[in-house]
Order: sequence, then structure tokens, then C-alpha cells
Amino acid sequence: YNEQEANDKAVMLCLLEDESQPDLFTRENTVVHFTASAWMVNREHTKVLMIYHNLYDSWAWTGGHADGERDLLAVAIKEHDLLAVAMKEAKEETGVQTITPVSEDIFSIEILTVDGHVKRGKYVPSHLHLNVTYLLEADEAEMLRVKPDENSGVAWFALEEALEKCTAPWMLTWIYSKL
Repeated sequence: YNEQEANDKAVMLCLLEDESQPDLFTRENTVVHFTASAWMVNREHTKVLMIYHNLYDSWAWTGGHADGERDLLAVAIKEHDLLAVAMKEAKEETGVQTITPVSEDIFSIEILTVDGHVKRGKYVPSHLHLNVTYLLEADEAEMLRVKPDENSGVAWFALEEALEKCTAPWMLTWIYSKL
């Protein structure tokens, strides 16, 4: 827990109470919506599983949109199961199926900026992700596979090596170094 998380948590809670921002748990809200990510470690907690994210052109954690699936910041998150979203996305994006939460508690929270981009032939405007991260454990022996529409690589890295692989300066400084 740090200054970034304290500030982001305050904004997230404010948005949850703000009725002018409907559909915070779906992409229907094109300005700001919740997402879930996984910081996925091996059983010894010496390596992290990352994907080469096509959109960000960098090695990154797994994660994705809630798309209406139900878990929000403890009390509000119980209604929308963001842990299930993080686990589903981790499986889809890496091919690994043996994934368990180290804890069901939130590992990290962050508000992430997403630049405008084209996805599936349609322009998606710049927006914010209210991201909830979970610490997951995966079987390092399982076969890895890419999800070509989202990533072009999946690999295990030693913790320090994972930091070296990230080419997104803000993510490296504020998020991955913290994790």
C-alpha cells in the first residue's frame, strides 16, 4: 500500500458513489470502467508469468474487462467477482489452467490510462481502467500458449528480469516495482 494506491482508492470509491458514471463494470462506459489483473507467480514465488501485450508493445501482467461479471474494493467488490475475472483472463491469455489465488484479498489497486486504439476493427477512445489486481499462483510446468488477438508471447521471468522486460516506464515505476 502506497501513496498511489491511497489516491487511486479514493477516486475509485468516489466513482462508485457517482451516479453520473453508470456501468462501471462494463465497457459500455467508454470513459472509465473496472478491470482485473493477475500478478501470477510460480509455486516458489521466484518467477512471474507475463505476456507480451500487443496493444502496449511491452511485457505485462494478464488482465481484462469485467464485462458485467459480478466483484469492488472489499464491500462493493463482493457483488462483482473481479477475482474470477482475473483468473479467467490469466487462463485465456497464457494457456495455463492450474491457477489458484494466493489469497482472495486484493493485492493491488491502480487507475490505468488506456490510449485510443483499434480493437477488432473498431476504434476505442482513450479511457481509464479502475484496476484491481490479485496475486495468483500457477503451475510453471504447464504448457504456455499465446492468445494472438491480445499477445504475441507468454513467458516466465525471474522477478528482477520481469522488471527489466517491461518497456512501459509508468507501469514499471508505479506498479510492477511495487508488486
